[in-house]
Amino acid sequence: MSALAPPAPRQSAGINWRRLARALLPALSLTLVLAAIAWLNPRAISYFGFTLMLNLAVPIALATIAQMFVIAGNDLDLSIGTFVGFVCCVTATWLKDAPLVGAAMLLGCIGVYAALGALIYLRNLPSIVVTLGMSFVWQGLAILLLPKPGGKAPDWLLAIMGVKPPFIPFPILAAVAIAAVSYFGLMRTSYGAILRGSGGNAIAIDRAGWSLLKAKAGLFALTGLFGVLSGMALVGITTSADANIGNGYTLLSIAGVILGGGEFVGGRVSPIGAVIGALTLALAASPLLTFMHIPPDWQVAANGAILVIVLAARVMISQKGRE
Repeated sequence: MSALAPPAPRQSAGINWRRLARALLPALSLTLVLAAIAWLNPRAISYFGFTLMLNLAVPIALATIAQMFVIAGNDLDLSIGTFVGFVCCVTATWLKDAPLVGAAMLLGCIGVYAALGALIYLRNLPSIVVTLGMSFVWQGLAILLLPKPGGKAPDWLLAIMGVKPPFIPFPILAAVAIAAVSYFGLMRTSYGAILRGSGGNAIAIDRAGWSLLKAKAGLFALTGLFGVLSGMALVGITTSADANIGNGYTLLSIAGVILGGGEFVGGRVSPIGAVIGALTLALAASPLLTFMHIPPDWQVAANGAILVIVLAARVMISQKGRE
């Protein structure tokens, strides 16, 4: 019987190779996008070039991390884009003119997200349906608050987002900080293990005595927190607000999580991969396709093609690992 069994060392090596390949796939995607940009326009690979190309990468990365927390609990947030837009309107109006009121509103938004998570768990409601309904709520509140584009970012926020550190562009430093904080909080702490376990093995977490209700509310509260940070960062970059400014962030955030190695079930997410996926989308969304002279009407389809190619590569790696 021992002769028929596959050698243990070889099987272990195959599993390690598959995991390594899946882990490196987001970085490989980013490298290929950077290589294409360098080939099409070498001058873009510079301090000034990266600052321009990654100008919107910070709010996209924050929105992607926000979506990642929901996906870690086997849920999906279809309202994160309109929520970011609402936060932008609050930041450019109340936070600018009445800081205490604006801060209270933003903290209240995080509380609303936590309550949504609790409601979804207690009533066993589909998160897609609940968040889709909330997307209309956030959109309506944003339009009521700011019917037309306007407002102004607080001076302190402009100063933060306008920082120009030496040698390394601010968007890259900010992306590294976002990835490090989210990775340590979710992957290296005991409470992070509970949050991931609520999506990966809820029965085991419940039997261990941990509250799934608190875990679900905590995941949604973290989503609200990073959504608030995304909206504030976006206003700090654009200097004003628009009720529709964040509508595209819903699909971008989902794509960033999946592109970074996350999965819709099992609580399998990667904070570092999610940030890399957000950077890849930020570079591919405009700079790369612009340098390739692809018309704006076709750029959305091109972004979808990039995502499909990466997902197909993940499937091929998984199938080879099983063989």
